[in-house]
Amino acid sequence: MSIPTCQTWDISLRHSILGLLALAPSNGYELTRRFDDSLGHAWHAGHSQIYPELAKLEQAGMVEVVGEGARGSRTFAVTDAGRAEVRRWMAEEEPGRGQRSETAVRWFLAFLLEPAERRAFFEGELAYLEAHDASMRALREELEASGRRGGFRPVLEMGLRVNDVMREWLREQIQAASAAE
Repeated sequence: MSIPTCQTWDISLRHSILGLLALAPSNGYELTRRFDDSLGHAWHAGHSQIYPELAKLEQAGMVEVVGEGARGSRTFAVTDAGRAEVRRWMAEEEPGRGQRSETAVRWFLAFLLEPAERRAFFEGELAYLEAHDASMRALREELEASGRRGGFRPVLEMGLRVNDVMREWLREQIQAASAAE
């Protein structure tokens, strides 16, 4: 039986898992939570995706079990081969630049709505953004309190700045829709 090469797997998920495990060993549950807290803003990966990928990575020698806990929980850490793969991927492969964002499509098409509907739509988007921003700020406080540095912290800060720009734009759209009512 041959071991699948990196080109045959979902590269983004694999490399995300390897990168998160390079930051700190984790069991599947912790890894899913860390994925949601950090990379979940780029896309979602649930248990049903992460656990099978961990098994593939273990089979390929890119992660290893470094501890076992209650109820058969296994803690994984990245191996030297896994670290080398993340470095190779970062240094040698051109990223896929295409993105799908349902939010962006909805914002683009919002102008098909009547002004009152458009205002309500953008108010809902602003409320979601403010709640999301609050969770990101709480995560930043948690990181500061724990003393952890590096990892996705700079990207978290960039996300907060982007949220500021989006918040301003949404408020402008709300005002414009209100004026058109």
